Amino acid sequence: MQVILAGYNLDIETIKEYRTLLEKAAQDKRTAPKLKKDIENLLQLDNLTPETLSAAYARISRNPAPIPELRQISRKEVDKARKSNQNIIFGLGHSSVAEHAVFNLDVMGVSRFAVEEIEKFRLCSFTEKSQRYILLQDDYVIPEELRDESLREKFRSTLQLQNETYHWLYDRIRPYFFEKYRDLAGDKKNHRRLEGLAKEDARYVIAQATETQLGMTANSRNIEHIIKRCASHPLREVNEFARQLYDRLHGLVPSLVKYTEPTAYELHTGKGLGETVQKIIGPRGNREINEVNLVSFTPGGDAAILETLFYTVTGESPEVIRKKVQGLSPEQRNRVFLETFRHIAVHDSVLREFETVDLVFELVISCSCFAQLKRHRLASVFARPYDPELGVTIPDSIRETGSVERFMEVISRTEKTYGDIQEYNPLIAPYILSNAHRRRVLFKINARALYHFSRLREDEHAQWDIRRIGHQMMELAREKMPLTFQLACGKNRFEKIKNDIFQR
Repeated sequence: MQVILAGYNLDIETIKEYRTLLEKAAQDKRTAPKLKKDIENLLQLDNLTPETLSAAYARISRNPAPIPELRQISRKEVDKARKSNQNIIFGLGHSSVAEHAVFNLDVMGVSRFAVEEIEKFRLCSFTEKSQRYILLQDDYVIPEELRDESLREKFRSTLQLQNETYHWLYDRIRPYFFEKYRDLAGDKKNHRRLEGLAKEDARYVIAQATETQLGMTANSRNIEHIIKRCASHPLREVNEFARQLYDRLHGLVPSLVKYTEPTAYELHTGKGLGETVQKIIGPRGNREINEVNLVSFTPGGDAAILETLFYTVTGESPEVIRKKVQGLSPEQRNRVFLETFRHIAVHDSVLREFETVDLVFELVISCSCFAQLKRHRLASVFARPYDPELGVTIPDSIRETGSVERFMEVISRTEKTYGDIQEYNPLIAPYILSNAHRRRVLFKINARALYHFSRLREDEHAQWDIRRIGHQMMELAREKMPLTFQLACGKNRFEKIKNDIFQR
């Protein structure tokens, strides 16, 4: 076996610096003639593009030459590499070839509201500016669609009130946490952590128009998909993201990012579906507000996982295995599950067989909570628009510092502005809603991914809002599948829970 490093991410400024140095060396009279010629030939190739990797790897299936040779050919013949990509990716339809070209992108000056659309793409990686750890500086985005000057002024003044209250809350909550955790506060090393607690609670009053930034990593296949999807989105801020993404990358990789125009399917399906369903079911009725509801789950989930475990171990037919699992005693069933857990450590994933089982939750959660929930990319998230009728989530620290009255005054002003903008353009009204406002979400996840969710979100270091929601979700899941989820817990409780189940 031989493994060769074929490439890795480089900062674009590093690439520019090296190219500038080569250009200077080519023009410098002190450069030896042969070296100058080599540099000129290298610059002429213009092969600083990941298209060469895609083209080289595309040839693997049909060319017996060693891969390093295929990469060398692509680097020396960029035009041919591009033609090859065009034929293989768009002619023959082997789109996975485009996945070998990967990009890192800085996304700045974008609203938290638009980020929810950008981060829907589950095969990309995102790292976003945290409102939990950074003290915000009142930066925000005014949607381009808001052209009415009186409404723009209401929008600005409401944002100003929210931001002033954010700093006021932080100044009140910070000493509250330092007093509450006096032992930690005695050591300066813990001050940043305690200040973070104050920041994460104060942010519940600020708007989704708040400006943020993020680092994004995506391959060419997904870039093309993102551009097309975002170009069809009704929000202009999301359209602008698509336009800039295209401008930055199309010239660099023309053979990989090609079909970016939104289709009729993407432009019209959502609206048409909404109109059709509304005609059939009529207006929405009043609903009870339950934060966590288990809507559906794989029947007999414990048995379903046992059947899959037996199948991978024995190779018997599913029909035979089902009968054998049905005949197991409760003790035998648990013995099999315990064997899957025997050697597991806190950072290990449970076996892939746990993916056999699915659960669907309906959640009523705050914007702050949703920002964390949507990061679980192996889950399927179906979110309704934010709805002031669902109320708001209020941090305990705001209640315990006597700040609820002012907090709710700002929420009331926010909802008044929301109503005014909704009459003008309902699409952009949510920009003004706060992090405390809620939405309904359907969250579909398999048992293996739910274990990861529990490890992360039930842990003592998790943010309190999603920790509370996560705990309710796991209680419902354990009721239906007690054997499957007996070791599901936050990282801080893992060792104790594991010891307990093996000592029964």
